[in-house]
Amino acid sequence: MTTLTAPAAIEDTAFARLEKEGRMLNPVLKAPTHVEGRFGFRGELALRFADKMADEARPPELKCDQVMAVARVGEQHLPFFCGWLLSFESLKVVADVLGDTLSAGGKYFLFCDNMDISRKYQVPYKGAMFYVLPILENTVYNEMLELLYLEKGDLKKKDTAGKLDAVADAALKYDVTYDTITYDEGLKLMGPVRNVNENRPV
Repeated sequence: MTTLTAPAAIEDTAFARLEKEGRMLNPVLKAPTHVEGRFGFRGELALRFADKMADEARPPELKCDQVMAVARVGEQHLPFFCGWLLSFESLKVVADVLGDTLSAGGKYFLFCDNMDISRKYQVPYKGAMFYVLPILENTVYNEMLELLYLEKGDLKKKDTAGKLDAVADAALKYDVTYDTITYDEGLKLMGPVRNVNENRPV
């Protein structure tokens, strides 16, 4: 007789604190994936909360968008995390928020809107190594498929959890090296921050 193992629960993973702090927002996926013991998240990570006005829940002042990440039951570190930032400067805030869930062996990718589109970097911070990449393909998902040589057509029939598993599995094997720069060097290299509200209809 086969024994069925219980699906991964968020409170048993490195996501537990982030969830308790109310940082895992607007999830497309926040559930166990198809890999045993793995919990997946696709959504937004709140980096800085706005002051609360009475009982009104306000959107965060700063967030990391288009996040894809996985965690394993019983492990305190996130093995894989990626997301989009309007400004490279926010890498520091991402690292501070993720804090003890980061590890030297994790694969962390940040697509930054204000970095030179022809350059890719590795930035060590808080004991972890971040891949800092330009955003060219409009979405982090498409960027990751391009970076990891995954065919969109091959993933089309998979559900959201299956797509995340495929990206995470490939990302965990990713070992390409780029120029290593410090966070302070990155601040000097970054361009102006785009006004995302510009040209929006009123």
